[in-house]
Amino acid sequence: MKIGIDARMYGFGFTGIGRYTSELVSHLARMDQENHYVLFMRKEAFDQFECPNERFEKRLADFHHYSFGEQFGFNQLLKKEKLDLMHFTHFNAPVFYRGPSIVTIHDLTLSFFPGKKMTRFWYRWAYHWVIKNVTRKAKAVIAVSENTKKDLMKVLKVPEKKIEVIYNGVNQKFGDTEPTPRADIMKKLGLSKPFFLYTGVWRDHKNLVGLIKAFVAFNQSVGKQYELVITGPHNPTYHEVPDTVKALEAEDQVQLVGLVSESDLYALYLNALAYVFPSFYEGFGLPPLEAMQCGTPTLVSNTSCIPEICGEGNALYFDPYNLEDMQAKMKQMVTDPTLRQRLVERGKEHVKSFSWEKMTASVLDIYRKFASSDHTD
Repeated sequence: MKIGIDARMYGFGFTGIGRYTSELVSHLARMDQENHYVLFMRKEAFDQFECPNERFEKRLADFHHYSFGEQFGFNQLLKKEKLDLMHFTHFNAPVFYRGPSIVTIHDLTLSFFPGKKMTRFWYRWAYHWVIKNVTRKAKAVIAVSENTKKDLMKVLKVPEKKIEVIYNGVNQKFGDTEPTPRADIMKKLGLSKPFFLYTGVWRDHKNLVGLIKAFVAFNQSVGKQYELVITGPHNPTYHEVPDTVKALEAEDQVQLVGLVSESDLYALYLNALAYVFPSFYEGFGLPPLEAMQCGTPTLVSNTSCIPEICGEGNALYFDPYNLEDMQAKMKQMVTDPTLRQRLVERGKEHVKSFSWEKMTASVLDIYRKFASSDHTD
């Protein structure tokens, strides 16, 4: 079979979706000896990517999401390939593509937390038009959690029988890199105290303003013994994070270190006192599992899919809408070494159930079930 994969978000620069696509491609190369794959990539990934074997080809598909190029140029490119099945790894797809397809929906964040760019009518309309179209036309819809499946059924009215829940995986070894030594990472990022860690993008649903306020209040109550490290690219449309740090005069307590290398990120996970995940909403929530894999105790929200993914007793939960609760759980984390050790041990065991091999095998089953030699132009 000839299967297309939308790899326009390939690579770790696109955080969760990029990692999902990268892991899927690398594991398909090892696990599938039958099918032929065509990867559609943006220019940067296209130039750097080397096909793992003769069953893989790459095509330049340098089309922005929500663009006319995506809707028309990408569509023409897909039609020329005459694919048995097209896998859209994100909901952005040409609405006029009529070939057999499946789609992975990672979350419905924009339905619940549209953010600033979605305040424009054009973006709201385009988002709803595209995601409704791709889920309606797809032969199967992959949801990365039961919570996302529930949202798909409630918000987009996707039939339950059409949805397959396939959890993401976690690398048992963090990436293919060695961690930056502790002394080096502390010096490089200007850290001098035990620290709490957050990794990821800066958007409304991530609740970073709440995290900063809760941390600063907690930290001042204990004599500023700790630091909070926040990674992720500085979002020019989301000034609230640096503005909050400045307003609280907490520049000496909250370190905004930007987007870090994978070896530095690995070192931050390994050396953090605890990992904090304060999100209001997630579709899967990979970072807490990465923290568990690194042996770091986790503090997480009790909302959306997070209890489903992190499981009972493997993380310390708090109400993300209650800053006092968040502060109390931070204090509990630093004052109860028995709790920390239990979370470390349980987290390491829990994360073993999330495997990229298992994920890829389940996706392959869907390919075999839904791929068709009948092409519709």
